[in-house]
Amino acid sequence: MSKNLKMKSARALSDMTQDELAKRVGVTRQTINAIEKGDYNPTIKLCIDICKTLNVTLNDLFWEDDTNEQPL
Repeated sequence: MSKNLKMKSARALSDMTQDELAKRVGVTRQTINAIEKGDYNPTIKLCIDICKTLNVTLNDLFWEDDTNEQPL
């Protein structure tokens, strides 16, 4: 799993800390940190909640570009 720099960037553009985003979507700051680091694969519900909070689409944050995919 790769780092989610798109989510980190969208959060920064929203001027929101990991803790603020976590509180708004009902998880811990550690969960948001793990998602951004690529250490945790969130549920679809959590993905949707994060996107709504950051005012972006699922594709904006969670769709991987074909050019960035790592070989298995």
